[in-house]
Amino acid sequence: MNELWWQSACRMPNAEARKAAQLRDAELTKPLGALGRVDALVPTLAALQGQERPSLDRVWISIFAGDHGVAAEGVSAFPQSVTGQMLANFVGGGAAISVLARELSAVLEVIDLGTAHPVGPLPGVRHLALGPGTANFVEGAAMTAETCHQALAAGRESVCRAQAEQGTELFIGGEMGIGNTTTAAALACALLGCGPHDLAGPGTGLDAAGVAHKRAVIERALALHAGPHDAFGWLQRLGGFELAALTGAYLACAQQGVVALVDGFICSVAALCAVRLNPGCREWLLFAHRSAEPGHVAVLEALDAKPLLDLGLRLGEGSGAALAVPLLRMACALHAGMATFAEAAVAGQHA
Repeated sequence: MNELWWQSACRMPNAEARKAAQLRDAELTKPLGALGRVDALVPTLAALQGQERPSLDRVWISIFAGDHGVAAEGVSAFPQSVTGQMLANFVGGGAAISVLARELSAVLEVIDLGTAHPVGPLPGVRHLALGPGTANFVEGAAMTAETCHQALAAGRESVCRAQAEQGTELFIGGEMGIGNTTTAAALACALLGCGPHDLAGPGTGLDAAGVAHKRAVIERALALHAGPHDAFGWLQRLGGFELAALTGAYLACAQQGVVALVDGFICSVAALCAVRLNPGCREWLLFAHRSAEPGHVAVLEALDAKPLLDLGLRLGEGSGAALAVPLLRMACALHAGMATFAEAAVAGQHA
């Protein structure tokens, strides 16, 4: 595999399919644009899928899990043992994303990139063992360049499996890793040139003192790693295994022509990193929701992203993206199933 595979060209959306969807929408028995942003979704999906009537029956959800060395700084309300325990919960069917995947008839893949408290082998979990979590980024780089490449490739390989096994029409990446809101906030600060006061929030439930400490830890990391780094350099120094895997997955979606639905804050930071590595991937990213984490707004703005939902979600796991799938499916169903003015013998709009 080319070491810099993510620099390869991304697929181009199909302009003819977009136009055909727009023409059909103009003939449906409703005022043009009456469904607001729901109307606007279908031409975008049509262009990405290359067909005038898009569909989202085949959904693939990959949960990437990994621990973070920065957790040693006391930046999370939960112990790192929770990461491994949640792996068992995912495949056991008890996690939120497990329930949502069943309701959507979606494939749920769980990938253990490297946890501080190994729990494997677990049936139904892919254990990649990149390490016992990342290193503490206030003391050095979170990952070696080689390990960062491996994590990026893990995301790419997940998309390849989704294509080979299902011919997926929609890819959702989720994450699990104690300490990963700190990691995501630090990486976002580096990529956007912002301070942690603007981007770091409570994560899994820190109080005001905990958030202040978290911000101070990020300040130390940014000072240690200060320099003119590119997106890969920042990802290696401040990222996590699961953030890198998500980044690789979004890049692979764009290169293989798969629509990606981006979850909350952590996934959006990975999407930002992917766009910085290869700007062409942006067109293949839809954004599910605006999370309660305060830094998410700035990341969405940097991506010029308009999320579908705003429900105060902050669970992660890909749960917000899964909740948005029925909305996308309904948009497709309306486009395909509504009668045109001619079919319904209803007078159309006059110019």
